[in-house]
Amino acid sequence: MGKFRVHMSRLWGWGLGIVGFLVLLIIVLSYLIPSEIVRGYAERQMNRHLTDYTVRVGRAYFHPIGLSLDLEDLVLIQNANPDPPVASIERLHASVHWKALIKARVVGDFLMDRPKLYINLTLVRREEESKTPLGQKGWQDALAAVYPLKIDVFSIRNGELTYVDQGPHKPLHASEISLHATNIRNISFPEHVYPSPVKFEATLFEKGKLDLDGHANFLQEPHVGFKGDVDLRDMDLGYFKPITERQNISVQKGTLSAKGHMEFAPKTTEVHLKTIEITGLNADYGHRPETAAKKQEQVEKVTKTAKKMSNEPTSKIRVDLLRITDGALGYVDRTTDPNVRIYADHIEASLKNFSNQLAEGSSELQMRGRFMGSGSTRVTGTFRPETNSPHLSLNVAIENTDMKAMAKIFQAHGKFDIKRGEFSFFSEVTIRDDNVQGYVKPIFKNMEVTDMRTPEQKSLFHKLYVGAVNAITKLLKNRPRQQVATETDISGPLENPRTSTWQIIVNLVRNAFFEAILPGFEREVSRGQHRR
Repeated sequence: MGKFRVHMSRLWGWGLGIVGFLVLLIIVLSYLIPSEIVRGYAERQMNRHLTDYTVRVGRAYFHPIGLSLDLEDLVLIQNANPDPPVASIERLHASVHWKALIKARVVGDFLMDRPKLYINLTLVRREEESKTPLGQKGWQDALAAVYPLKIDVFSIRNGELTYVDQGPHKPLHASEISLHATNIRNISFPEHVYPSPVKFEATLFEKGKLDLDGHANFLQEPHVGFKGDVDLRDMDLGYFKPITERQNISVQKGTLSAKGHMEFAPKTTEVHLKTIEITGLNADYGHRPETAAKKQEQVEKVTKTAKKMSNEPTSKIRVDLLRITDGALGYVDRTTDPNVRIYADHIEASLKNFSNQLAEGSSELQMRGRFMGSGSTRVTGTFRPETNSPHLSLNVAIENTDMKAMAKIFQAHGKFDIKRGEFSFFSEVTIRDDNVQGYVKPIFKNMEVTDMRTPEQKSLFHKLYVGAVNAITKLLKNRPRQQVATETDISGPLENPRTSTWQIIVNLVRNAFFEAILPGFEREVSRGQHRR
């Protein structure tokens, strides 16, 4: 029995000695392996999986004590647009996730330290031309290939994101980006299952804050799946001006906050926002002749996408309450001389129960504000998600607008100026079953006009027109209420049932306003002349 124990002790000693020798050999060899070999190996492994992009590694170190790998000064470039680089990472650290060993799991722990992502308009346009979608460039495989252990913990520390557009505008900048995700396992999970707890934080455009708190599935293809809570606070909308201007929308200022829940996965998109708060919004939509054809093409594309998403079970969008506080919205027509801006300010608006799903019911719109800085304005309406055609009702009431603020409208469309007067406007519109029913009713009160043309510019027709205008204003003085009112019926079949609800609303208000004010006014001028 004693000999057996001695024999076993020798075996254990030999075994431990062999293990110790192998460990020592690995340590010695690891230090003998030049860092250039490690760097080249890591670089080749990552680039083998990437499409349209290339990684360059500055330095690489393998640490046998801890079995960790450090890659420093990584640079990612877009092959078609190599300067400037798309991204730089100060350090990528990979090691054994030691806590997982307690559960007999040998997995990796990854950390990106101070990554900086830089995107410009040229890069975006190159990406749009690529035949391979951005989510299928091989990002996940490239990261997993650099270290033999499967990723279980992934962290980002103090990251930055910058987007630079064309023109002299501030770049879109997100800083202090942090991400911590755990329980990332190399196992296929069914749809709607997200095994990895995730916490994401970032500072947007100097003062905005974004928090994502939920769970993710990092192994979904072609992109990561996420489900959790979203909290966005005080994001400055003015930074988006260079992007929105390409859609003829100029956003001068405003802040956006939102809270809700989302699920974003390759086969499912569901966004449920409990609140969206937009404060101090100042934005104009501009109509330019040189972009009219292109804009119409964009509108048709957006309309087609909206129709496709409407009632789509895998793309659900719902907003319980959208509120605009102290807003200003305008329409600028750059096709006239002079250019015309129609706007409403001091806007207080709410949109309740907005959804792209018919089963969620109708949405309710309420808005108050001032038209052209003075006219008390009220807008109410309801609409529902689209099926084959839009379904909505809209009521607009504008009262006692100082007409001097509308002078450019009459200068551009009637070539006469306004000395004084008050303008009101009322409209009710209902769209159902591809038919429009409603009216528009502009009212002019206490109005005085003057010809704005020089004697050389005045044609006989224009002299007669201005004379008729002045005649009707004199006629008003003999009326008890001193006002002109005309009502235009706009009932009939919908010209384009495939147009989106929002596009129909914009077109109805714009066309009714421009096509009812002056023609209606001219009809009253003719009646006034006849009465004389």
